[in-house]
Amino acid sequence: METYLNSAKKQFLYYKSVGEKTMGQLEDKDLFWCYNDESNSIAIIVQHLWGNMLSRWTDFLTSDGEKTWRDRDQEFEAVLTTREELMDKWNAGWQCLFDALDTIGPDDWDKDIYIRNERHSIIDAINRQLAHYPYHIGQIVFIGKMAASGWNALTIPKGNSQAFNAAMFKNQPK
Repeated sequence: METYLNSAKKQFLYYKSVGEKTMGQLEDKDLFWCYNDESNSIAIIVQHLWGNMLSRWTDFLTSDGEKTWRDRDQEFEAVLTTREELMDKWNAGWQCLFDALDTIGPDDWDKDIYIRNERHSIIDAINRQLAHYPYHIGQIVFIGKMAASGWNALTIPKGNSQAFNAAMFKNQPK
């Protein structure tokens, strides 16, 4: 189980870094830009991730992941107004997640975890969030590409796959 947990942490860290690399390319105003009235800004998505992370991971071994104090509807309102507020929520959410994952001990893997009164294994609860968070990080990247005045690719730039692959395999034994 330790191997799985380390893999999950690695994936969460990767997606956290993708979000941060995206936001790092944007001007402050771009973090609050919405394509239309039905869409969310990056700030709103960060607010939602923060609320979800706090709810899911606070006391996750002993209480339902949908906390009574969570106001999910408020997460989709334009509440944040500065990059600093946005980054504070971003970091607080991720810290809550990683702190919770660090509490999992060898005897915990057989425990049932509840989210909205639905029973999950710890692996299922982690996998649920490993699907949810990257979904929203993808939205952040997509919005970032639309809002940015210039964009630096986060992975392999368009048209550079062959050169990238050649560089990756250049020093490997045959």
